[in-house]
Amino acid sequence: NNFFLNLLSDKGLTKKAYLNALTVILEYAAGLIVGFLITPLMVAGLGNYLFGMWQILNRLIGYVAPVSGRPGFALKATLANQQASTDYDQKRRYVGSTLVIWLLFLPLLIGVGGTVSWYVPYWVRATTDNVWVIRAVAGLLVLNTIVGALSSVPQVTLQGENLGYKRMGMSVILVFAGGSFTWLALYFKTGIIGVAFAAVALTCVTGLFYLWVVKSHAPWFGITKPRIADTRQMLGLSWWFMGWNVVTTLLLASDVVVLGLLNSVESVTNYSLTKYVPETLIGVIVIVIFGITPGLGGIIGTGDYQRAARLREEINSSIWLVATTLGASILIWNRVFINLWVGADHYSGSIPNLLVVVAAMQLALIRSDGTIIDLTLHLGQKVLLGLLSVVISIVAASILIGYFKLSIVGLCLGIISGRLIISFCYPMLITRFLGVVQPLKNMLRPAGVTIMLFSTSVGLDMFFSDAIKSEVAGWFSFVLFAGVTGLFMLWISFYAGLSGDQRRIILRRVKAVLATFRAS
Repeated sequence: NNFFLNLLSDKGLTKKAYLNALTVILEYAAGLIVGFLITPLMVAGLGNYLFGMWQILNRLIGYVAPVSGRPGFALKATLANQQASTDYDQKRRYVGSTLVIWLLFLPLLIGVGGTVSWYVPYWVRATTDNVWVIRAVAGLLVLNTIVGALSSVPQVTLQGENLGYKRMGMSVILVFAGGSFTWLALYFKTGIIGVAFAAVALTCVTGLFYLWVVKSHAPWFGITKPRIADTRQMLGLSWWFMGWNVVTTLLLASDVVVLGLLNSVESVTNYSLTKYVPETLIGVIVIVIFGITPGLGGIIGTGDYQRAARLREEINSSIWLVATTLGASILIWNRVFINLWVGADHYSGSIPNLLVVVAAMQLALIRSDGTIIDLTLHLGQKVLLGLLSVVISIVAASILIGYFKLSIVGLCLGIISGRLIISFCYPMLITRFLGVVQPLKNMLRPAGVTIMLFSTSVGLDMFFSDAIKSEVAGWFSFVLFAGVTGLFMLWISFYAGLSGDQRRIILRRVKAVLATFRAS
């Protein structure tokens, strides 16, 4: 408890963490609004086939992204680990090394991206009249990856320096601008190619915006010719981050690709719409974690492992509380949401809905621990375990879909089972590095509450869905009922799933954030 009192008294750290978290929440909320408004227009404007194809192509080209070397990830982790350093020449050399690595990987990225773009119509069994359309869209998405790898350098610099909150406000406008670009493409009936052009335009505008922000708030930012040792250090990290990016891409995108290749493109549409709410809402947790962890990186960089371990425990308790609250509410109301949003025919069912929620919650915890491991700059075992996990996930899901014909249920079961490897092993890696063990009994109580709430929610969805839908006349009543459900689930989760110490810690953190809000 003294640890947390000391932590809360650190006004600078608390304020930055709060502002970073608030910034990413605002951006994510804007993304939710844009997605909510644009997705039905895309389904209507592109049709089930091309909308499903858009989902598949985004994931497939996502597999190409790691070939860029992803040097921005190494730059972000390095700057976060060395926040206390005032050696700005060294930091500029890190930026220079990042650009050198981008250039080194550029020919490989163009070659692999071009090959994938050419052959992807055969892999997805495209109709004859869509072959060149799909190639063009894939090529534009590869171009977007190339531009994005370069334009991300100013953004990751801000994040690494724990200054992500400096983009607050304007970055939200960028999210709406991206939605506007897509809307214009649909309005002028440019089809899926126009939507891809909109994505490239947004990436270019975003890169220019962050370049302006970083020059304003990190005056040292610039490029200095790197030493060979600097480039070698960054390249070594980039290889591991590239490997982790492969893992992350497979974690996030393999579901849609496997389902599309082994089942049907149309099933991807229903699956994507069913998982929209679970992934976007629980995804808030991951986004907030990315916003606050640069401060944790500074703690790890100073060697204060006891403090870092306790902060990680607080983060995991908060993740569990929010994910359980949202998950239980989604299990009751997702059917009604989809019915109001795009039509009841796109709901995949109660059991797929449950498995999607469980997979999203599992992924939030995995990505939290994965981000903490990044900050230690010891990535080897993390990447290798992640690769093993995703291979098992894809193989298991492919067998359950292709041989046993379990469709979305088989997909989710395969993914969840494969991820269990890193669900258990990542905490062990962190424990070994920080030297602090979390007792198993601390996990049993929250797990029991999650099982109870999720089982009850699924039962309500399966047996009382007609009665629930009859009470919802429109969006206003939906928001009202879903909000009341969420508050009730939060109350149960908070008091039944957390210990007295955990509740006091979270309440202190909330009070500290509110105090910071009032002060600002």
